Amino acid sequence: MKHLKKEDIQQEVFDLYDAYAHNKLTRGDFMKRLGMYAVGGVTVASLMSFLLPDYKTTAVVAKNDPKLSSEMITYQSPKGGGAINALLSKPKKHKGALGGIVVVHENRGLNPYIEDTARRAALAGFITIAPDALTPLGGYPGNDDEGRTMQRKRDRGEMLEDFIAAYEYLKNHKDCNGKVGVVGFCFGGWISNMMAVRLPDLAAAAPYYGGQPTEDIDQIKAPLQLHYAGLDERVNAGWPTYEKALQEHNVEHEAFVYPEVNHGFHNTSTPRYDKEAAELAWQRTITFFEKHLS
Repeated sequence: MKHLKKEDIQQEVFDLYDAYAHNKLTRGDFMKRLGMYAVGGVTVASLMSFLLPDYKTTAVVAKNDPKLSSEMITYQSPKGGGAINALLSKPKKHKGALGGIVVVHENRGLNPYIEDTARRAALAGFITIAPDALTPLGGYPGNDDEGRTMQRKRDRGEMLEDFIAAYEYLKNHKDCNGKVGVVGFCFGGWISNMMAVRLPDLAAAAPYYGGQPTEDIDQIKAPLQLHYAGLDERVNAGWPTYEKALQEHNVEHEAFVYPEVNHGFHNTSTPRYDKEAAELAWQRTITFFEKHLS
């Protein structure tokens, strides 16, 4: 069986995976269409194995990193799903209160990649909370396929309330200085945009390839730092209208489009990951939060 590398994969295959990951294709249809690209010693099984997340070897920060205090906690979301589980992380050695960051998962629950991202942000000098919106259904099930199926069963508006409640929890935490921002990916990018609409005291928002709000954009008070993937036609289609509205309402914002990378380019666990773009985007994000959350 041929050992696959990212360079071996045609863009159409990544586009198929994007459709599958966003519930536009069933698993059966996805595999059937992958068959068109199973040539020259490449099998459908090897393509599937290559495209699906690898959580065992791709974490940036160890779960037991000695510089971090990281634990699962439960907070209350009365307008959302009730009791919600979340990963709370902070540096062990810190002087004074820390800026807070809500880290919002994709459309599949609190998977290892998002936990890792929350730990990375904490190592950078923040207290972070990464909620699991699948908590009312039993929590992230251990694989993304089931996670996506479960998340479709929840109301999107109620999940937004869960992350707003996480913001309130973090803002009032004894180790937080009261300034809280949000970073989110895909579905979490939409949540980040919507939290900016809903929360006048939100200190900063950094949505990654997130769907844009279509109304009440004049309510946004938080500075925004938006990250888009150059090949992500689906999400990028909404950016020009959103950009125009942000300009009309004098919302502080900066946007970065990373050329020739796919939706999900920050996610270390899949071959859509682009190291150069992801590291640049993350460096910009941390600098942005250092400016607005200190």
